[in-house]
Amino acid sequence: MSLREKGVRHSFARLASSVRPAWSSRNFELIFVARTAMSCGRALAGVVTPIYLALEGFSAFEISVYVVVVSLASAAMSTLIGSSADRLGRKPFMVALPLLSTAAAVAFGLTSTHLVLFVAGAVGSFGRGAGAGAGAVGPYQPAESAFAADSVPAQHRNSMFGRLAFASSAGATIGGLLALLVTSSHVRGPAATATFRASFIAIALVSAAAGLVAVGLSEQPRAPRKQGQRSLHWPLRSSWLVYRLWVTNSFNGAAVGMLGPFLTYWFFRRYGIGAAEVGVLYAVVNAVTMAASLSASGLARRFGLVRTSAVMRAAQGLLVVPMVLAPNFELAGAVYLVRMVTQRISLPLRQSYTLGLAEPDERAAVAAISNLPSQLAMASSPLLTGYLFDEVSLSLPFEISSVLQLLNAGLWWRLFRDHPPEEERTAKPGNSLTQPS
Repeated sequence: MSLREKGVRHSFARLASSVRPAWSSRNFELIFVARTAMSCGRALAGVVTPIYLALEGFSAFEISVYVVVVSLASAAMSTLIGSSADRLGRKPFMVALPLLSTAAAVAFGLTSTHLVLFVAGAVGSFGRGAGAGAGAVGPYQPAESAFAADSVPAQHRNSMFGRLAFASSAGATIGGLLALLVTSSHVRGPAATATFRASFIAIALVSAAAGLVAVGLSEQPRAPRKQGQRSLHWPLRSSWLVYRLWVTNSFNGAAVGMLGPFLTYWFFRRYGIGAAEVGVLYAVVNAVTMAASLSASGLARRFGLVRTSAVMRAAQGLLVVPMVLAPNFELAGAVYLVRMVTQRISLPLRQSYTLGLAEPDERAAVAAISNLPSQLAMASSPLLTGYLFDEVSLSLPFEISSVLQLLNAGLWWRLFRDHPPEEERTAKPGNSLTQPS
């Protein structure tokens, strides 16, 4: 065999390894596909729902009340799922929850009755929005993350979560482009329902696909519960980690609650653009930032996971200010893109870190319970944003969010800098133990 042929074979082998790494499994590939489909639906919902509600006569404060209701319902479901999935199994939730989102999308496509929209949104965790970061999977994410973390060795966990973030970006890119199904963002009443119906049908279809894909997952049967043992449980051995995450996540939740659910509405009000334009922006952002998710593990290896996460979170906070001050939609979108690059690097590392330090049989509970203060803060802070939008200015809520994210970054570094993840402690045996004495 010639050197050229060997080189070609080596290149193909590297390409195959990057597409399907050696640590991958059938379960992970199904999770990847389900994450892509669910992220597509949630991203599209994040674009169209705030504008749809505004066209149906909701004020900024009323939209904030909707966000609060959906956020509280999502927090309750997430906590319930996370604290029971370790003992009942993760797969059932990964099948059932996307189907609830399907039902919510169908309801939005059929009626504009405010009570129905509130109930459907709460049950389906539908349309909270998070800008171009709306490609998450919703309340069953603690179960999904624990399932995924169990499927790979510790040294590949950062890469695995980076690939899941990549799947979210890919799905959200498609979801953003599907916003082009909305032909006008300047109609009201029954005309708005008819105009937005195709987008809600698309959300229903991709959400149902995510649930059906999860049916194929293989999960080991859980050990029978002992007499008197509850399905819900507190992660006792990981409680030190939970308490620290409560501190940092509270600030982050308040910051995200004031910013994420209102980005689409803010672009709509600030620059007068519609769902199609916002959707294209989010699609471009997600397409450009896909590589950032895959680069996260390399940055963590070079600079350390905790340090990288802290720096990226601080950058997220700082970049909000020039975005808010931008004189036009194009410049604001460019700053937002840079900000989302830092978010794409930080998010999978923080997920990997949390589940890496948690005890394996407590991972779903830690993922859910550690985020409870964040979700409660995320549920309450939108009320302040809605009030400030209506009564003060469109910029002040985002500036407050910037300060809260900077506080979150500083606390993250302070509380976790002496607790490196397992793979870094393995590389440097002299490092301190994970759990404090």
